[in-house]
Amino acid sequence: MRLAPHAGEWIARDKQLNFSYEGRRYKGFAGDTITSALWASDVTVLGRSFKYHRQRGVLSLANHDVNAMVQDGARINVRADVTELASGGNWTSVNTFGGVAADRGRWIGKLAPFLPVGFYYKAFYSKRWFPRWERMFRNMSGLGKVDFSAPHIRTPKRYGFCDVLVIGAGPSGLSAALAAAEQGADVVIVDENARSGGSGTYQFGGDDSRYQAMRQLDAEVGNHPRIRVMTGTLAAAYYADHWVPLVDGTRITKMRARAVIMATGSFEQPAVFRNNDLPGVMLASAAQRLAYRYAVRPGERAVVLTANADGYRAALDMLARGVAVAAVVDLRASHRFGDLGRELEARGVEVLGSSCVIEGIANSAGTRLASVRVGPFAPDGGPVPATRTKHISCDTLLMSVGWAPAANLLYQAGTRMRYEKPVEQFVPDQLPAGVFACGRVNGVFTFDNKLQDGRRAGVLAALHCGAGSEASRATAIAPSAEPESPSHPWPIVAHAQGKNFVDFDEDLQLKDFENAVQEGFDNIELLKRFSTNGMGPSQGKHSNMNGLRILARLTGKEPQQVGTTTARPFFHPVPMALLAGRGFNAERRTPLHTQHAKLDAVWMPAGVWQRPEYYAVAGKDRLTCIHEEVHAVRNGVGIIDVGTLGKLEVRGPQAAEFLERVYVSKYAGLKPGMTRYALMCDESGVVIDDGVIARLADDHFYFTTTTSGAAGIYRELSRLNTIWGLDCGIVNVTGAYAAVNLAGRDARAVLQKLVDLDLSSEAFPFLGIRVTGVALGEHRVPARLMRVGFVGEWGYEIHIPAEYGAALWETLLAAGAQYDVRPFGVEAQRLLRLEKGHAIVSQDTDGLTTPRDAGMEWAVKMDKPFFVGKRSLQVIDKQPVQQRSVGFALDEGVNDPGLRECHLVIDGAEIAGRATSVSFSPTLNRTIGLAFVKPSLAAPGTRIRFRLTDGRMVAATVVPIPFYDPENLRQKDAASSKPAALKKETA
Repeated sequence: MRLAPHAGEWIARDKQLNFSYEGRRYKGFAGDTITSALWASDVTVLGRSFKYHRQRGVLSLANHDVNAMVQDGARINVRADVTELASGGNWTSVNTFGGVAADRGRWIGKLAPFLPVGFYYKAFYSKRWFPRWERMFRNMSGLGKVDFSAPHIRTPKRYGFCDVLVIGAGPSGLSAALAAAEQGADVVIVDENARSGGSGTYQFGGDDSRYQAMRQLDAEVGNHPRIRVMTGTLAAAYYADHWVPLVDGTRITKMRARAVIMATGSFEQPAVFRNNDLPGVMLASAAQRLAYRYAVRPGERAVVLTANADGYRAALDMLARGVAVAAVVDLRASHRFGDLGRELEARGVEVLGSSCVIEGIANSAGTRLASVRVGPFAPDGGPVPATRTKHISCDTLLMSVGWAPAANLLYQAGTRMRYEKPVEQFVPDQLPAGVFACGRVNGVFTFDNKLQDGRRAGVLAALHCGAGSEASRATAIAPSAEPESPSHPWPIVAHAQGKNFVDFDEDLQLKDFENAVQEGFDNIELLKRFSTNGMGPSQGKHSNMNGLRILARLTGKEPQQVGTTTARPFFHPVPMALLAGRGFNAERRTPLHTQHAKLDAVWMPAGVWQRPEYYAVAGKDRLTCIHEEVHAVRNGVGIIDVGTLGKLEVRGPQAAEFLERVYVSKYAGLKPGMTRYALMCDESGVVIDDGVIARLADDHFYFTTTTSGAAGIYRELSRLNTIWGLDCGIVNVTGAYAAVNLAGRDARAVLQKLVDLDLSSEAFPFLGIRVTGVALGEHRVPARLMRVGFVGEWGYEIHIPAEYGAALWETLLAAGAQYDVRPFGVEAQRLLRLEKGHAIVSQDTDGLTTPRDAGMEWAVKMDKPFFVGKRSLQVIDKQPVQQRSVGFALDEGVNDPGLRECHLVIDGAEIAGRATSVSFSPTLNRTIGLAFVKPSLAAPGTRIRFRLTDGRMVAATVVPIPFYDPENLRQKDAASSKPAALKKETA
């Protein structure tokens, strides 16, 4: 199927590529697309339609349809028409059951009469039928199959700037870019195709002089020093202030321009007749692209269905490339390009006026067009009597009946459009400042007019940017009017047996639109949603205009009155990998990061922070290291970096009032020098954060938040105080302070070496805070010491200016050497706090957890006049309890590592809760955890069962919390004592 070489072809015949499709081996050339290589190998069935699984071939060859959509492993839903061929590909068509040739889904087409438009809406209302429909649709929906083992592709983003951005490198776009650059503007021109030139590279009408003119213009643009050409790059959307994302194969370039020229061209539209989706029925522009760009024969014998001069030129191009043309079927009675018709007739091509193709007829195998039935065309597109038709043998039908402007970006920019009858399309009526349009999207179609329209837009865009002289405005002349309409107002032929498709993505027929309007969906937006017209992967590029015409005729309106649907980003599909970017994640490190690295810390993410999970010891596994860290804290002294905690200050006369409103507890009566637990809820009464509030003075509070909540809580508090207008200020000092928790039996002895402060329980009680100096070598650095203990041991949180954090860490390690001080990481801390029954917000709570659910009612002071979430909690308190947070323990001697967080509690055959924290405690020699359960299972001594991932059931007993040191003696007396044992599980 390869044709003779042409000067402008895109393939490299000296570079042969091997690939496979549907299990068979094929060959192509470098520069081919997957589709062109397959069509050159005489493969005509390239895919199956979405709904009826009908055989499909080439339609647009320009990313305007998804007839040919393929997959190769992790490369899913690849558009074969525009994807360049690569060696070694192993492609299969998507949306098939058993392969494209023997697709078992083809039987669905037999059920078409029982699946009218919108049937799913009605079927889903039935409780009886809905489960069956749901199962069927779940099995059949989707296109390609996701490969969950696909690698994470990281794609960097880039930023670009220019004076004038030209979108579209066809004749008008190239002319606009050159005109703007000659005025002195910095110009970027982008085009989604692999090469520039647009329609100027394949629509010649058999006249190579047009190709030579385009080649010269392309060379001038490429050689201009003020023009950058970006091919294979899609302008995917338009955002405010001329911000346009440019998408290529490896990245998104965020381009900011001072002016934008839309030279986006138009989409050729299919005609609507019976079996217009057969392989071999294609747009004329698709056949021209095959013939000139890829040197592929569209077919052996063609018929051209047309309603414009482009169709006649397409017939001449086929003849020039050696493809026989049996007839040109023109919907119109007369036209203004008679010379083209006479030239065709002189070359033996029959030209039929006022005629239409009524239906396409397939070969015996159903794999390709074999002939067309042609008859007289009625102005209303009604059925044609069979007695007045004739058959014409052909294997290819080229459709050239009209165009739809590629105006999506213009709509996104806020352009007001009007329907222009002389060209039968919407054109820009009022453009936003700095946005210009030229070429076919502007209703300009003839070659010379497009060049002139491009020059006009280029000059005006340059002047808008301040380039060039005002005198050049006189040269910005609009082109003359088009000699005739390039689009037919009704290229649609009704047929009693249907299968005349309007939307090839969704298998929508003409009767579907009639039925939708009859159902009352007679608004363009409602019609779209009910019928799904334009909602497929092509987003209406080949169907919206015909759908609009049908709706206009059915409702007796003009296209301007019907209007168009809303155009939203993105203009074309954009791979998720490109949207995700290079995977950049903000990563924060505490001032002690280097010290942790020296101690062989194994890192883990905690929000945006990097924290030591544990400290590796040669010859010991992870669990052993964690348990040894726990043992060091319980029996000696340990040290952990807690600098990731959010740290905020509130100062001012109404600082206490502010905290009273924000948190659920009371702080107005908190004495300076003391701290109090702080629990925060949102307006719905859901727990969102916790920490410790310390009062340094009557008008000065210092408080902490969770590691992951610091930024969000600061923003929320700032928002609230903006609303309330209280006399206080909020400062986020998270990065200004380093913080270390020194905990364990010997913590006081270690710290006493560095401070002159009396650390006795009487002078520095539990939950106290002191501001003092800490000796770091020869310097005494101010620090804030808080006697709090998340891990359940005598301990101190030491908050110190960040620049002294490393010195504090090293000094504490040196001071604690005689007590065998040991650093411990996050995992040890989590286990230590679990033994004390302390909940971690967002792990032991979720987006629905209230203080009552979490067993934190003690922290909520409902007698306060107001706090955020109070009204919701008052309502919740009147409702039955749905869940309770409880402690549980596995039986003695049972240590099942298969039990994990989120495993479900099963009561009988029902889900009754879930585990939120679970771990084996070396201190208690038991597996313990926290879980949400329904209230009937919350009493101590109740037996509960967890279902593991492998389906096994594990029994546990609800026990009181804390599991360890229930009297909290370890934090109130630094004397040595044995760890308290787990209470007996008595009812």
